[in-house]
Amino acid sequence: MKVILAQSAGFCYGVRRAVELARRTAEERGGCYMLGDLIHNSYVVEDLERRGVRKMAQIDRLGPGDTVIIRSHGEQKRVLDELERRGVACVNATCPNVCRIQSLVAQAEAEGRRSVIIGEPHHPEVAGVASWCRDALVFDGPEAVKAWLAEDPDARKTPVTVVAQTTCIRELFETSWKIVKKECTNAKKFDTICNATQKRQTEAAQIAGLVDVMVVVGDRKSANTQHLAEICRGSCRRVLQIENADELSPELFAGCAAAGLTAGASTPASIIKEVYATMSEEIKAAEGKEESFEELLNQSFKTLNTGEKVTGIVTAITPTEVQVDVGAKQSAYIKLSELSDDPSAKPEDIVKVGDEIETYIVRVNDVEGYAELSKKRLDAQKIWENIEQAVEDKTVLEGTVTEENKGGIVVSVKGVRVFVPASQSGQPRGADLSAMKGQRVQLRITEVNRARRRVVGSIRAVADEARKAAQEQVWANIEVGKRYTGTVKSMTSYGVFVDIGGVDGMVHISELSWSRIKDPKEVCKVGDTLEVYVISFDPEKRKISLGVKDHSVEPWSVFMNTYSVGDVASVRIVKLMSFGAFAEVVPGVDGLIHISQIADRRIEKPEDVLSEGQIVDAKITAVDEEKQKISLSIRALLAPMADDSEE
Repeated sequence: MKVILAQSAGFCYGVRRAVELARRTAEERGGCYMLGDLIHNSYVVEDLERRGVRKMAQIDRLGPGDTVIIRSHGEQKRVLDELERRGVACVNATCPNVCRIQSLVAQAEAEGRRSVIIGEPHHPEVAGVASWCRDALVFDGPEAVKAWLAEDPDARKTPVTVVAQTTCIRELFETSWKIVKKECTNAKKFDTICNATQKRQTEAAQIAGLVDVMVVVGDRKSANTQHLAEICRGSCRRVLQIENADELSPELFAGCAAAGLTAGASTPASIIKEVYATMSEEIKAAEGKEESFEELLNQSFKTLNTGEKVTGIVTAITPTEVQVDVGAKQSAYIKLSELSDDPSAKPEDIVKVGDEIETYIVRVNDVEGYAELSKKRLDAQKIWENIEQAVEDKTVLEGTVTEENKGGIVVSVKGVRVFVPASQSGQPRGADLSAMKGQRVQLRITEVNRARRRVVGSIRAVADEARKAAQEQVWANIEVGKRYTGTVKSMTSYGVFVDIGGVDGMVHISELSWSRIKDPKEVCKVGDTLEVYVISFDPEKRKISLGVKDHSVEPWSVFMNTYSVGDVASVRIVKLMSFGAFAEVVPGVDGLIHISQIADRRIEKPEDVLSEGQIVDAKITAVDEEKQKISLSIRALLAPMADDSEE
């Protein structure tokens, strides 16, 4: 029989940190207290008590001069507030991942959102998290979520923020989230399952699928140990959850060709070693040799080589460096200068303790036992790989124009300088390219030479494709009478061209206004927005005739509904003839002022008194509805008394 040992078995970063903090505090301060079990493992708790970390169930006996270690699962906010009020010194051993969840639910409350926690309702971590906000909801899985939605009529309208217990089974969390996302109108999700937990659960499931018996070691009160056992049962028929090697017996492994071993995050290495040794007795007898647990652990360590990528967990952030656990014998760190290209960036804004981080190995020193890493170099390498891939995939990228130089502009794309020739800038020939500085643009990479650090791109290619796609969309859906909001692109003496979404249509001068105009500039200019409709179109010749005039409003009806014979109207002189002047009464309706009705004296020609465009008051003296003709008189307003006496 062979035994497969999970590499991720045993203390996670949060548990190891809590135990080390407790031991160090007890030693430095001559003893301290823990509220309940620091971690869910009775053997570790007993060891801590022997070292002077005494367990205290109530805080009413604590006061100034006492020191309390806050357990890795975190504590309820009211307890922390009471400890502070009593003057008790607190050493916070709460797992950084749990602290993050506490911050998320507090932030959710500040935003007016209700927190939904997927986890075990009575677990100290969940109870502690829930106390950092008011009215939190805790569900142990999708069935409880469904019940809440069915019972609470306002549940679907409530904005919610969904988080998970750090040791939650991923399937339970994801299934619960899908229900919330589907049913609730305003939901946010934060994946707060610990990376180490997820890795441990994934590895356990993989091993369980390869063996006949799976052994899960950990305290029975430990949630993550229980979840490991539950996950393993999905892949292996025989799963044993134990606390120590004393619970093992030979008959448990009868007929087994392979056995697997994993352990919860609160299980110390000494217990894992003892269990492994017990399980391995048959292998030792068969092979005639004995490997120590330490040797097996050393074999599981990663081998670090300069120039390779490595993934680790951020364990600490100091003023000079970021410390990373990469699962190797060497301690690993990132200098602040190797964290980011931005010299003003703060480390805590880039990474947090507990984050998983991918880095580049700069140097390995086996003699002194450390490895120097760089996030900045790996980021740069990834960007170049993405840029090269973008050429192959013809991906559209986005960047900011940073400068104009000889022959074109420079666009910054994820920190890489991309040169765009003037001919590919999308601007007219001879245009001032400096006006593009600061603009966000889309472009396609056309050439990459990493050795020379040269990248060439085209904005025009993206714009042309977008324009072509828009044109096809217009022609596919165009129909007579369809309305568009367009932009005036150019003007001629006979009309204007309007862009209706990548396609230009023509609005004839006669369709621009009901009023009589001589030049389109009288009613619009290049760049104006016009509401237009399709009069006709020819797909073969790619021509579109557009109109602006609202034909649902008939000018003669407007006149008849507004004026009557005898009314005075303010009219605009639109045309001078030898026998009189035509004046616009309402847009689209003109009346004639006969030469004899222009002035109170005899005139030779209308232009002696009037000019085109002039606004004058005139009296409506006659209306021919059948022929739609109107007679106007200025003279009737100048000498009304004379006209009356003549009559």
